[in-house]
Amino acid sequence: MNKHVDVAPRMVFADRHGRIFDHPSLGMVCRNGWEFRRPEPEELIPLPKECELFLLPGRRALGWDSDRGRIEAGDWTAVAAFVSPGYTLSAVCAYETDPGAPVLPLFAYGAVGYARGRFWVCATRVDEDPRQRFEGISPKRIQAGARQWLKTFPDNRLVRHLADCALVSSCPAARNLALGRYEAPLPTSRSCNARCVGCLSLQPSDSGFPSTQNRIRFRPSSREIVEIMDHHGQCEPRAIFSFGQGCEGEPLTEAELIARAVHDFRASGGQGTVNVNTNAGLPETIPDLARAGMSSIRVSLNSAREAVYARYHRPQGYAFGDVRESIRKAKQGGLFVSLNYLFFPGISDRPADVVALTELVKAEQVDFIQLRNMNLDPELYLGLYRNASEERETGMGLQSMIRELRRQAPWIRFGYFNPYLE
Repeated sequence: MNKHVDVAPRMVFADRHGRIFDHPSLGMVCRNGWEFRRPEPEELIPLPKECELFLLPGRRALGWDSDRGRIEAGDWTAVAAFVSPGYTLSAVCAYETDPGAPVLPLFAYGAVGYARGRFWVCATRVDEDPRQRFEGISPKRIQAGARQWLKTFPDNRLVRHLADCALVSSCPAARNLALGRYEAPLPTSRSCNARCVGCLSLQPSDSGFPSTQNRIRFRPSSREIVEIMDHHGQCEPRAIFSFGQGCEGEPLTEAELIARAVHDFRASGGQGTVNVNTNAGLPETIPDLARAGMSSIRVSLNSAREAVYARYHRPQGYAFGDVRESIRKAKQGGLFVSLNYLFFPGISDRPADVVALTELVKAEQVDFIQLRNMNLDPELYLGLYRNASEERETGMGLQSMIRELRRQAPWIRFGYFNPYLE
């Protein structure tokens, strides 16, 4: 939890030249769902290292006028913070959108202010794991590592794909693979059985924004997958291997291939945590994966309420009941189960959503919750629920949600990354 900070940040904005300033008199304003408010002291932290500031085109910054006791908008461009991995936003950037403003790219847009010579954001650190920190690591080391992979496995298409992810897309998982550390990404699937609004690897031409990663265009062989697993396992003593990456579709559509690769890896003495990041829409595939030697699954969902879930994930040929069944089969097969809870302040923490999430965790004995930020234009996401009046319940706040879950399910652990399982 964040320590209480006695600070009152000022509004941050950009001028027409892109220069960022703090306002001399207006205070910071943030947004939770449909509510615009001033930040609470307990949710403010100094802007972490390796974060980025974004200018939001066609959006005017909002500030708090303490003399008039109201929110003011002016001719200032809004500025948001994209926080580094391990931190979950408790509020998003507050702004007023001009007509014709472009849809924002697939990032999370945290509220940011300025005080005491530094920037402040509304966020909580949920994971101390340093696996996606690259401070002090020379790009030349990553380039050399990727080139060595290509030299060692010149005929491995998956190696070529991941080298491109590391060198061109700057994918953190692929960069770690090049460095021989932490978690190895193993993309396998070209297709998906969901049409998530914020899909990172495939967007329709009329979405108004591009995907941030290029989806894999081939089906790797079991041999290509196992070569990467074997080699990475020799470099990293606490290796994690993960199917289901941002550059692919749904890995369970390639469950047979994954099971064969995992079986071969284990049969040759392969050690480490083997995980699949999934929408869990194909429960019939889970037992074979467990028997093959899978260690864990991570199930992505934005809500444990079926109606809320369906508006974002837009499942094709499966329902939320199948997701629950996959979790149940995973637990029956002895797998560690994480939820990748895509958190959006003011939506994910509404009492009804927290009750549904708590019920899921308790009923299925979920082990771990990864609190990942929802990467989507805030107004686009809120627009999915705008016409449902019953959805406009006020959120309880990120930290209150965590406390309630811990009270109801004291075994549950929270984090951001897939854990290594001893």
